Amino acid sequence: MGNNEYLSVFYKDMDFKGKKVLITGASSGIGAALASEFARQGAELILLARNEERLAAVAKDCSPARTSVFTVDMASPESIDSFVQDFEKSGLDIDVMVLNAGISQRALTFETDIAVDRKLMEINYFGPVYLTKKLSKYILGKPQFNLAVTTSISGLFGFPLRSAYCASKHALFGFFETIDVENPGVKVTFLIPGRINTPISRSAVQGDGSTHASMDQGQANGMPADVCARIAVKAIARGRHRKLIGGKELLMVYIRKWLPFLFFRLAPKVSAT
Repeated sequence: MGNNEYLSVFYKDMDFKGKKVLITGASSGIGAALASEFARQGAELILLARNEERLAAVAKDCSPARTSVFTVDMASPESIDSFVQDFEKSGLDIDVMVLNAGISQRALTFETDIAVDRKLMEINYFGPVYLTKKLSKYILGKPQFNLAVTTSISGLFGFPLRSAYCASKHALFGFFETIDVENPGVKVTFLIPGRINTPISRSAVQGDGSTHASMDQGQANGMPADVCARIAVKAIARGRHRKLIGGKELLMVYIRKWLPFLFFRLAPKVSAT
């Protein structure tokens, strides 16, 4: 068997029909679009988010897929503990987990209160880490488990008005890549979106902890969330380790990698909103 033939067998696309898929941050944006795409492919859904009303609406939109919803605050270990207890009592299982919940930032580093830095780390990093550890028996109890993590191109470099956000997304790579190399049966896919048309800029926090409450022009002109979701689900099915998703803004990733001197000239001039 030649190398190409071997790889095509080893990385055979996953069929999500009948698979049980858990998605955090599923009430809007990329999370809601992922729920819809997985439902279209025949998966059973386990949807987590803080907003119960919006979560119920997403579940309804995913009909007739079998869907279970749980109200969970990823910044609260107590909320995660409560979910895990309810989940274990439910008799549900998981084949795929997508850690998608997150919050962004719009503030200069030295104008950001440390409480905001901690808040972003709790939601974007410690929440997914804690949930993953609490569900470890489901993850490690299967011959193969697919674990996807929504990061950001801002997790690949520093960027204006995003210091805490960049830090939290950087951290995800280190933690979950270690899970990947430690556990042959766990396939980790990093979903790395650029500018996607979602409400994330509206809910972003400012330096004093208040809400940005404004749609960034870059976000408004970004890739539609449903297109992003189709690309993301395909990447998970194919066992991709990293998948960049977006438009021309992805060019900055390659500039940072291959022409770092140019990146440091351009980054301060690129609109952060």
